[in-house]
Amino acid sequence: MARGGEAEGENSQRGGNGGTHGVRVRLRPDPFLVVCRVFSVITAFAALLCIATNVLSAIRAFTTQSDIFDGIFRCYAVVITIFVVVAETEWGFIMQFLKVLEFWVARGMLQIFVAVMTKAYFDDSEDKEWLTLLQNIASYMLLGCGVLYIIAGILCIGTLKRARQKKEVSRDQAVKDLQELERRREELEALLLVNEEERV
Repeated sequence: MARGGEAEGENSQRGGNGGTHGVRVRLRPDPFLVVCRVFSVITAFAALLCIATNVLSAIRAFTTQSDIFDGIFRCYAVVITIFVVVAETEWGFIMQFLKVLEFWVARGMLQIFVAVMTKAYFDDSEDKEWLTLLQNIASYMLLGCGVLYIIAGILCIGTLKRARQKKEVSRDQAVKDLQELERRREELEALLLVNEEERV
């Protein structure tokens, strides 16, 4: 009986220690990376507006046959704008084929080029005032994002972002490894307790 009581005391003490030493790590997101992600979302939204504007303009040009060359021009603008949207996702599989867009100056220049293409040769007719308004909003939004990208690229903000992203990935991997070790430790402690109870 005494031995059983001692064993129960040891078990409760081990269980309490296990609860005390449990690993619960709460990682706070990097504010700098959060700001960069928000800016990427805004830029992607502006690029999508440019795509919508150019698609509508191309459809109008081909259906009314007012200017076939303008329709072809808008199709090229849509294709190039898709690259802007893809660059903002920073998907590793795609970015390995678009290495130049990892540099923020190049990304900003591409965005300004798309904004100019969206604004250029636009038919400012009265029956399509809503389309003109959409075109102005999309082109100026993307133009502003492109200018900010160039300024940030000159200040090496893009390099700083990539360094912080690598640090965040390393930190997340370290936390996962630590949690895995904690889980294995708890399993070993449970097996040890079972073996002690069987011996008692």
